[in-house]
Amino acid sequence: MEDLTLTLILLLLAAGFMAGFVDSIAGGGGLIAVPALLLAGFTPVEALGTNKVQGLFGSGSATIAYARKGHVDLRSQLAPAVLSAAGAAIGALLATVVPGDVFRAVLPFLLIAIALYFAFKPNMNDLDRARRLSPFLFGLLVVPMIGLYDGVFGPGAGSFFMLAFVTLAGYGLLKATAHTKLLNFASNLGAFAVFAFVGAVSWKIGLMMGAAQFAGAQAGSRFAMKNGARIIKPLLVVTCVALAAKLLLD
Repeated sequence: MEDLTLTLILLLLAAGFMAGFVDSIAGGGGLIAVPALLLAGFTPVEALGTNKVQGLFGSGSATIAYARKGHVDLRSQLAPAVLSAAGAAIGALLATVVPGDVFRAVLPFLLIAIALYFAFKPNMNDLDRARRLSPFLFGLLVVPMIGLYDGVFGPGAGSFFMLAFVTLAGYGLLKATAHTKLLNFASNLGAFAVFAFVGAVSWKIGLMMGAAQFAGAQAGSRFAMKNGARIIKPLLVVTCVALAAKLLLD
């Protein structure tokens, strides 16, 4: 799908920017980008593959912004990032045999549960708390599982990373957001490699939307670092509910 009108291209660029802005704070950028690609006439597989291309720019942009301000140590997170990418690559391969309807049926209820958790749990702020799982076990067990899900299906992966970092790793919301973007970048990279290998990527549109998402993620991550939990918490709740509602309507 390359013969797009100027209007459609501009709409896709706007969708890329908004996806980058929202995703850099609360995840869920695919909620904006994938439907936009489908409406533009891309097949579901092309939409998923092209979304991974532009998603790399957004998650990479946000990761750089958070790392520059010291919210994530890239070196210490290298091993979990590799495991996230590996899980996503395996997931993308499984996507060819596992029906997406299985995830589509269960996911809305998981997202609503995540939204309720963040909405009503007291003392949800930027302060770290006691961890429930060692960094080794967290990286070995939790990270690849979420990465695998991101490769198979995708929507909500950022929300799952956020929930895991807050509940199991004991991170405050801003720190959890920063680390989520790094592992989300890695899972995007792993899944992208598989989609590119099978030829399910529209490079021209993916790169144009990627540039827009890079800019959106820069703006969003700076907004999040300035406002912290007071903006991350409500946007995370709204994003989870919106994604759940869309999946239920579909």
